Amino acid sequence: MTTSDDFSSEAPGPDPLVVFAAWQQSASERGFPGADALSFATATPDGRPSVRTVLYKGMRDGAVRLVTNYESRKGEELAKNPHAALVFFWPLLDRQVRMEGEVARAPAAESDEYFAGRDRESQLGAWASHQSRPLASRAELDAELARVRARFEGRAVERPPHWGVLHFVPARVELWIGGSHRLHDRFDYERDGAAWRVRRLSP
Repeated sequence: MTTSDDFSSEAPGPDPLVVFAAWQQSASERGFPGADALSFATATPDGRPSVRTVLYKGMRDGAVRLVTNYESRKGEELAKNPHAALVFFWPLLDRQVRMEGEVARAPAAESDEYFAGRDRESQLGAWASHQSRPLASRAELDAELARVRARFEGRAVERPPHWGVLHFVPARVELWIGGSHRLHDRFDYERDGAAWRVRRLSP
């Protein structure tokens, strides 16, 4: 495999996560729709995939952060198969980032900290929603929210034990830069200890 030094004058940078963070920040600061949205794919142990759009919650110690109900479909799939993939696409920047890696739950203290910073209605919603479970009607959800609101009336809403932050740790990253006539620039990075190895891919 080609080393990053061979493409130092072509690749966007030696560390794809630094490049990703800069691209994402640019999309966010410029107010592009969906700047913090990503498609997140999980799979069952026998390889049956599922994908959904979730929101990016920043990075910490080289891990992409997102939040979920651990009892949701993605939460249950990750509990049995921690391998996952995600993609960010910013059409107005003509940039795309694909990542493959493993997912683990963040420490409880980190999830507590994040949950405490959410607005109260979102905190209540985390209790009211039994994510991915069948629901008879919207009225049933509204009734559950009313019960939760009454339960926490006059006091702080603590984090549900089944809800928290996930850390997605990339092992492979592809940086995609749109080009004319579909002759895009693609750089595939693979983690090599504390560094990354990179190769250019044909569009």
